[in-house]
Amino acid sequence: MSTRNARNCKRAIGAGFVLAAAVLAGCASDIMKNYIGQPLESVVIDYGPPTEVLDLGPGERAYQWRKISTNAVSGTSTGEVRDTRHGRRYIETETPSYVEQKECFYTFYARSSGGRWYITNFRKPKLECE
Repeated sequence: MSTRNARNCKRAIGAGFVLAAAVLAGCASDIMKNYIGQPLESVVIDYGPPTEVLDLGPGERAYQWRKISTNAVSGTSTGEVRDTRHGRRYIETETPSYVEQKECFYTFYARSSGGRWYITNFRKPKLECE
């Protein structure tokens, strides 16, 4: 990873947009960049078949992978004893748990050559998917 890209990743982390797991693995666009020039099979071997294939014109396609991440966020319960007109009371505050989902799309552009498809470029994923 270049110094400039590493700095960009750290800024995004500092802004709170990137999950800690993404930091350890590197930015998605840095990983995607490594597939340029490789046959499509390289991506398929690592991530499975694409969820969408779009013909862009003669000998050009876009291959897209869709990833949905589901995360359960636990609730919290806090309390404190307060003095009221009616004596001391324990007041409890609860925050309910919830499930959050994040949908990310990863798109590679490819060109046909010699009967195979080769990655020529990619579309940078949205910031929260980096």
